[in-house]
Amino acid sequence: MLMFPKIHLKPEVETYLRSVFKNKELLTSLGSEVCDVKFEALLRRLSHPPAFSSVRVNTSLVSVDHVKKLLTEEIRKECKGCPVEDIRILEHPRIPDVILIPNIGPRENLQRHSFEVIVGAQCGNAVLRGAHVFIPGIVSAPKLMKAGDVVSVYSDVHGECKRGAKEYKGIKVFVGNGIAELSRKEIFSSNCTLRGVGIRMTEPVYVSPSFDNLMNSFLFLQNLPSVVASHVLGPKPGERILDMCAGPGGKTTHIAALMNDKGEVIAIDKIANKVKKIKQNAENLQLKCTKVFCYDGTKALAKEGIWHEQEGPPFPPDSFDRVLLDAPCSGLGQRPNMACDWSLKEITSYQPLQRMLFKVAVNLLKPGGVLVYSTCTITLAENEEQVAWALSTFPCLQLHQQEPHLGDEGMMGVGLSENQLKLLQRFNPSSIIVKDTIVSSADLDFGQTTHLINLANKDTIGFFIAKFIKVQDAQQL
Repeated sequence: MLMFPKIHLKPEVETYLRSVFKNKELLTSLGSEVCDVKFEALLRRLSHPPAFSSVRVNTSLVSVDHVKKLLTEEIRKECKGCPVEDIRILEHPRIPDVILIPNIGPRENLQRHSFEVIVGAQCGNAVLRGAHVFIPGIVSAPKLMKAGDVVSVYSDVHGECKRGAKEYKGIKVFVGNGIAELSRKEIFSSNCTLRGVGIRMTEPVYVSPSFDNLMNSFLFLQNLPSVVASHVLGPKPGERILDMCAGPGGKTTHIAALMNDKGEVIAIDKIANKVKKIKQNAENLQLKCTKVFCYDGTKALAKEGIWHEQEGPPFPPDSFDRVLLDAPCSGLGQRPNMACDWSLKEITSYQPLQRMLFKVAVNLLKPGGVLVYSTCTITLAENEEQVAWALSTFPCLQLHQQEPHLGDEGMMGVGLSENQLKLLQRFNPSSIIVKDTIVSSADLDFGQTTHLINLANKDTIGFFIAKFIKVQDAQQL
């Protein structure tokens, strides 16, 4: 049985999603009861972290084996004294630059302490993936709390706790125990915004190493499906590649590393803070072939006659060997996520923007080039429906086989053929058996490797990938 409640959604959003996962094609194929079971399983998975943390090694600088040894030493230092200090690190057999670290838990029998600290939902989610509690994330702390006190940490999943409260009786979810680094007075009475760790987690519900400032040049913490997307793109040294919505730069830097830092990776994003983060990540990973611009991807195609051979956007048609469109989306596949307060209008607002970006991507791609479209959401409208639209709108595009293909095939519901669905890749957390999502230290013996890798491939965030080949010139749209 899973420890946390299912993700809390507005009723209109849950009704909408239920209709998506009980569409006519699925009902005909699976039946109503199976569809209901899978949908409820999905809602419950979303509130829990994936079974593994995925770490991408910067193979342009260092070997996987070397990072594995360094990381093993760091984890043993960090977890010294805990029951799983010998956490086993696995190399992914099909993705040569990925290592996997199990998230041990949930540990249901941890003692709850009288001093309760309430943190915001995002902070609580981060704790479940190995982070300590940083000061800005603290919403409530006991009146007498002082530095050094042992406290229990709870996530305010509905965002109803008032900042500075001394106690909170509303809905909250236990995420672990820790030691206060500051007193309540220091946290809430400062005249300036404090930074740094406020609660150092000692007994988290999920045991997962913290990667804060850990070997920034050698590794990058990245969800497994996001790593897969860059491999599916298949960048080669010397190519010119566009990452259209690139912030914060995980896929940009991965593409550059896969090219051995030889060629040109153009990264654009319209949000200045994300552009800053892309540059910072590229600098940390010592990658030189990236060029980053703050620019709106929907305007990245130059109008006829106005391109002046500038280095940055807008670009003329047929400018890139490969294009990655990791599109802005509703983000409903992110994990852990115990609550989403978005309205149905917000959830369903992304499809037009995605299509505008897609049209630009097709025109910027050279004939014979590769376009990869991906999202971190679970809806049909932003995934398979976009594929069906693209194939009917752009005769020059063909779906292509993906490698590696670790997720499920695409989901029924928009009239795509069986063969077309097999070419798509949907990472669906509801596809695993409930009891298999709980990883204990006993599972980490060497006889369990195959089972653990299979679990890592399935128990991920919700994610979608489609790969297209441009077989002829696209008509300008």
